Amino acid sequence: MKFRSLALSTLSALVLSGCAVGPDYAPTPPRPASSGPFLSADDPAFTPAPLPADWWRLYEDPVLDSLVQDALRANTDVRQALARIERARAGLRGARGDRLPQSAIGAGATYGRVPEGQVPPGADREDWSYDAGIDVSYEVDLFGRVSRGIEAAQADLAASEADANAVRVMVVADTTRAYADAASGAERLRVAREIVELMNQSLALTRKRHEAGLESGLAVARIATLRDQRAAEIPLLEAARAAALFRLATLTGRAPAELPPIAGERSIVLEIEQPLPVGDGAQLLARRPDVRAAERRLAASTARIGVATADLYPRITFGGSIGSTGPDVGDIFTGGPLRWLLGPLLSWTFPNQEPVRARIDAAEADTKGALAAFDGAVLVALEETETALSNYARAIERRRALQSAREEAERAFRIVGAQQREGQINSLDRLDAERTLAETRAQLAAQDAEVSRAQIDVFRTLGGGWSGG
Repeated sequence: MKFRSLALSTLSALVLSGCAVGPDYAPTPPRPASSGPFLSADDPAFTPAPLPADWWRLYEDPVLDSLVQDALRANTDVRQALARIERARAGLRGARGDRLPQSAIGAGATYGRVPEGQVPPGADREDWSYDAGIDVSYEVDLFGRVSRGIEAAQADLAASEADANAVRVMVVADTTRAYADAASGAERLRVAREIVELMNQSLALTRKRHEAGLESGLAVARIATLRDQRAAEIPLLEAARAAALFRLATLTGRAPAELPPIAGERSIVLEIEQPLPVGDGAQLLARRPDVRAAERRLAASTARIGVATADLYPRITFGGSIGSTGPDVGDIFTGGPLRWLLGPLLSWTFPNQEPVRARIDAAEADTKGALAAFDGAVLVALEETETALSNYARAIERRRALQSAREEAERAFRIVGAQQREGQINSLDRLDAERTLAETRAQLAAQDAEVSRAQIDVFRTLGGGWSGG
């Protein structure tokens, strides 16, 4: 009894003093240069206010709000990401299950012959033998193999959840962009048709003047050519707008024929006119799901060093077995010959530990790679954001220049029209003014669409678009 009490006391002390081997993970703080204001945010187009999670609501468009919710619920990429989360959760349950006792039930029947000296009096040497029993084992996690495995599985789950959020960010941005492209397409089509109508009016006037002998046939042909060139752009714009609507249907989990007509009714460019809230670098790195996923994978790789290192030490398992063996099936259920075992099991790969050390080296190499991936994710996040901010600011500047150019072209067109009516110039001079006006109007409409896309790209790179973060 004293020996048994001493053994139990010693075992309890070992369990309580056991510690997880391998390095403890500590998040790497971001560099100061990564946490401050963005270089490209020093522009009136931006404000340092934090980015709202549901940034698309800043457009105040109920149709867009509904489409985004549809995409978050039914998009096929989101559904795949959710399935990966379920798989990671199953892995975590499996890792946690290693902490629990493992049990197995076995039963069997054999027919054989025993040596003559072992046969009880009156028994046959050849007979059936039946056996049934329950085995129970429990691993004492002295060196943290199980706990480090759970730690790695928890980090894997968090990484999968961050990956799913990254998919949601992309899906929200792509849905908003497809909706914006459809709206911009409608605006560009309107401008293109107005330009063609202007060309038709000019062509009709020039033909009348040609019939009156005031204009040459060359003037009629050149104006007709310009009109046809502008008319040829309309089918391309119609196809681009239809493609945007088809893309919107796919993003929201629909067949093209199932997209509600209201999704394509907007004909005004989608744009937020006030300065965009962009926050700073620290908020960006805390919000970007790809950065969070890379950080969690680094944590998982660090924990797996401990899993591999634990194999350098003995693995202690306590087990027990109880069962019954007899010559008749009824003996098993009626308390026949009973057997039981109880005791510890020690397993250790010593002295050949080279395979274990090789696994440790591999785990350490994986951790170095995960650290490099995390550093790369931080740098890419900053690069993409700075680029998107710069592109948006420059897109607005270009639009201002094109707006000024359009105003000047309209003024020049009015002057040329008055001069033509007074007989000071011919239709070819008017044609040059019309061509310039048409080009600037078309360029401005295209730039409005580019500003809308650049604005959405800012929100995408900032990591906005999912409030469940």
